[in-house]
Amino acid sequence: MTPERMFDLVARLGDAKSRQNVDEALTLQHEDMVLRSPAFGSEARGKPANAAALTGFFKWFPDYAVTLEGHASDGEALVAWGRVKMTWTGDRLGVVPNGQQADIPVFMRFTFKDDLIDSELFFIDLAELCAQSGVSTDRVRATLFG
Repeated sequence: MTPERMFDLVARLGDAKSRQNVDEALTLQHEDMVLRSPAFGSEARGKPANAAALTGFFKWFPDYAVTLEGHASDGEALVAWGRVKMTWTGDRLGVVPNGQQADIPVFMRFTFKDDLIDSELFFIDLAELCAQSGVSTDRVRATLFG
C-alpha cells in the first residue's frame, strides 16, 4: 500500500470519528482491527469491540474532533499527529468535569492489511486532558488503573 493510500484511509477515519460516525469508521477498519489507547488503558480487538469502544468514547466526548497536522510513513505503517478537541461529559471515572472543551496534542500510529486500517495506537496526554477538564489526574488514574 502506498503512503498516499495509507493517509487517505487515516484522514477518512479521522473525519468519520470527528462526526461521531461509528458505522463509517468501521468501514475503514479490517475485521481484526486493534485499537489501543494507553491513556485510558483500553484495547479493542475486532469490529464489534471497536464499535463498542467508539460508541462509549463518543458518549464521554460527544464533540470529539481531530485535526491532522502532519504524517509520515515508512511504507509499512503511518504515524500522524495533530490536535484533538473534546469536551468530557458526565460523571465518569469518579470525577465530574468542568464542561470546558479541551484542546490537546495527539499522536497516532496505524498499520494496514487488505487495503484497510488494521491497528491504531492512539496517544494523548491524560494529565493535560484532566487539567483542562478540571479533574484530578490522580483520581482518574486510580479509577482506570487501580
